This record gives sequence, C-alpha cells and structure tokens, in this order.
Amino acid sequence: MSLTDAQFSEDQAEAYDQVSEALSQAGVDLLEGTTLPPEETEDGSVLAVIGKAGSGKTALLARLTQDLVSAGVKTVSGDWEGRRTKATRTLAILAPTNKAASVLRLRGVPATTIHRILYTPVYDPEYEKIAEWLSEGEERPKLEDVSDAALDRAEASYRQHGSIPAALAAAGLRGSDFITGWKRREDPLDIGFVDEASMLDAKQFEDLTEIFPTLCLFGDPAQLAPVGQSGEMVFEKLPAPQVLSLARIHRQAADNPILDLAHALGDPDLTYDGFDAMVHRAAEKDDRIVVSPRIDAGLMARSPALVWRNATRIRLIQAFRKAHHAPAEALLEGEPLICDGIELPLKHRRKRLDLEARGLIKGAQVIYLGPGKKAGFSRLHVMGAPDPRVSAASIIKIELPDTDEPYIASAARMGAAFLHGAAVTIHKAQGSQWDTVQVYAPDLSAAAWAGRSEAGQPLWTRLAYVAITRAQERLIWVTRNRLALPKAPLTVSDLDATPAPLTLQSDEPGLAGLDTSETED
Repeated sequence: MSLTDAQFSEDQAEAYDQVSEALSQAGVDLLEGTTLPPEETEDGSVLAVIGKAGSGKTALLARLTQDLVSAGVKTVSGDWEGRRTKATRTLAILAPTNKAASVLRLRGVPATTIHRILYTPVYDPEYEKIAEWLSEGEERPKLEDVSDAALDRAEASYRQHGSIPAALAAAGLRGSDFITGWKRREDPLDIGFVDEASMLDAKQFEDLTEIFPTLCLFGDPAQLAPVGQSGEMVFEKLPAPQVLSLARIHRQAADNPILDLAHALGDPDLTYDGFDAMVHRAAEKDDRIVVSPRIDAGLMARSPALVWRNATRIRLIQAFRKAHHAPAEALLEGEPLICDGIELPLKHRRKRLDLEARGLIKGAQVIYLGPGKKAGFSRLHVMGAPDPRVSAASIIKIELPDTDEPYIASAARMGAAFLHGAAVTIHKAQGSQWDTVQVYAPDLSAAAWAGRSEAGQPLWTRLAYVAITRAQERLIWVTRNRLALPKAPLTVSDLDATPAPLTLQSDEPGLAGLDTSETED
C-alpha cells in the first residue's frame, strides 16, 4: 500500500495504487517522483474512481495532484500554458461547472472548467512577450505602451499568485488587450482528472478522451445522470477493472448528519414518509438539520431553493421577487440568475467562445450587478469563476406562472441568456454546493407519489440524495408552501471580485483581478 497517511482508508489506498500504476505505465512514477517524456499512443487509459458522498474522492484527487506536482508534472489551467518541451508532463484538473471547480480551488486543487481546456486563449504577440518573460525566463521586454513600473507590478503579481492573466491585469492591461480570441484546442494534453464525472455527457467524454491519453474520472454513482443519457453515467460503460469503488465513509463524514441522511437513502425499503421522519428526528438532535414550514427569501438570493418541478420553481421565483419588492419590469442589484446558454448564430463563434470562456456556460450561477454601459448589456458576477466580474450582452428571462411567454428584463438581440436563479431544479443544482441549502420537500413527496424511477431506483431517492448533498454545512427541509420574508434588502456588498489564493501552487491558478468589462466593446 503506497499511502502512509492514517486518514486514508484501505479502499482509498488501493485506488491510489491502481491510479499510480496507470500513471507509471504512462511514464510518471509517483513512488520515485520521476517522469519520462510522454509517448504517442493510439490507445488511451481511462480509470474511474467512484463513491458516494463522504467516501474520500476529493481527498484522493488532491493527494494524487500533490504527488504529481512533486514528481515534476506541470499543472495547466487553460489561461496560459507557455512553451512545452517534448519531455514536459502536464496535468489538468477539470470540473463541469464553475461552481464545482471553485469548490476544488478552495481546497487547494488548481481546477478549471472543462470548457477552459477544450478552448484556449489566443494572446496578442506583443503582450505574449510579458508572459514568456515571467513564466519562461525570457529577456525582460521593452514595450511602448507598458512602462517599467507596470512591468514591475506584473512581476510582483506573478511572484505572489503565479497567474499570467493576473500579472497582466496588474500591469494595467484589460483582457481585450492581451486575449484576442479563443480557439478549439488542437494539440492533445497529457493527464486529466475530472471531478463530478456523473455530470459528463457522452460528447464531453469523447472530447476528453481525444485530448487526454491518461484520464481519471471521479464521480458519484448515486447522483442523477445527465439529461438525455437514459439514466446512465459515462463511467458505468467502462469495463469493471477500470472502475475503482470507494465504499468506506470516513469518520469526519460519518459525524455529518447530512451525509447520514444521504446514505440512508440507499436502503431500498425506505419510503418517502420514513425518510421525512428521519429528517425530523435528525433536526431534533443536530442544529445542522432544520425543519421549517417556510422558505427563507433572504437565503434564496445566494443559495437557491431546490425543487423538482418547473412550476414550483417559477412560483417560488415570483414569491422571492415580490418579497424583495422587485419591480416587474426590471431587476434589482443582487438578484440571482442562472445562465441558460449562449444565443448566438454560428457566424459569431468567436463571441460565443469569449462569453463561455469568461464563465458564462450553461448552468453557471450569476449575480446581477446592474445595467451595462450599452443597451442590452448587464454587469454580472459569475459565482465560482476565477475572475468573476463580466459585462455582457444579456437576454434575461423572468418566467411567469400559467403562461408560456416569459418577461424579458434585458433584451439584447443576441448574447448570454439567463433565467432567474432564486430557485433551481435539482438537476441543474448538480455540481454546485452551498453552505446552506433549502430543499422544497413537497416536490420530493410528489415525485414519490408519482412512482417514477430512474436507473432502477425510485426517482425521489435520487432527487433527495442530490438535493441534500448540495449542502456543505446546513440543510433546511421545507415542509410547506410558505415564504418567510427577508430580514434585509438585496445587496452586492458580499461579493468579492478577487478569489481566495490557492494553497496548492500551480502555474496559472486563476484570473484574479482581471478586468473583463471590455466585453461591451
């Protein structure tokens, strides 16, 4: 067994050894801490590490990342990769959403989104010289529009954060100054780790296997499969020897009442009424579980209420806006939104890539900061994105009960489309976590009453599992169709434009401090 850390279980150690063996065959020896140049091969290696919440998947991913970095493997984020020699070994840690990537970054793992690896930035040749000077040790450049003092600021920023985009921003350059566009990645990478792999669809998995000769998926088989996947997750199609299961729930997880409830859902004889009674009993013993007859409208501004039915979602959004005295014809600063995709024709592919690269991918959680400088533009804070402040052409739809036509609060002809985010479906909440989560229990009861199933399990149990495991600290189980009024008005003062620094160093941990207001140009 390779792992000596007492906090690691036997199944974690076994999974570590099998992943380590696959890496060794690919030329990276974690035991010796050495690497060999990558070899071109047509046959890729794919492994999956699966386990329910609390089984230690993230801890294992972080340990493997740390050991790979110690062996000399370079982590890449998709922001600036610099030159790679034929002997350079690389690692990319990916997640399907900004929020999922930010959860890893807060734990010291230099993660980025899948999209930021599939598409890479194109740098202006002049400002690329600054990047090469900082990261590759090239000669200090002399540029007409960048002073020596600005270069000094860039150098100081790079030494502190290790981020090329942050260094360029410290020199006073906006994103549009040094990023001229985005292109589909043409050259393959090396080693890829993918968290929240239960969210991958078949096309994403195919794209990743084309880019990474060595790919390791980390996923939870108890979650909901992607829409359109017939209840099947991509790692369920792998041969049995390529799937490593973590079954033991760790002590710190076993002490968590939320995870106790999550694992109780694995009992095939458990009924909804029995589970509801378990939640009530847990609430009597532990204040991390709360049973409430009302949804808290104040919490919905940052942590959406989780529901099953779209009709419930729309009703709750309208109740939230009414409780905050939001006008029907406009948004208030601080209202939450969910990105519903990019509405652009194919000829505007570059604009699409630019918006998606800035974090406006489908399902991204966004906070409205106010109107932009141009008609149809909105200033936005993308939750979990390395550089969260964006201004973009926006189509903001506020759905209304009993009508198919939403109200359009922002009506750009094309751009990023948004729905209101005070309440979201449990399917869309996958990959995200919040400190406190409100779960609308009557919707789960309706799913149980409907008798629907998915992948051989009652649908309500999968919905309940995903919903309650979105809570990191506190679960509020809402039992009635009532709304508690907010105690304070909406605000944006709680939003920090600069993300917390990583504890695990990487070459490009993020885009801290980068000004992206140029998307209005």
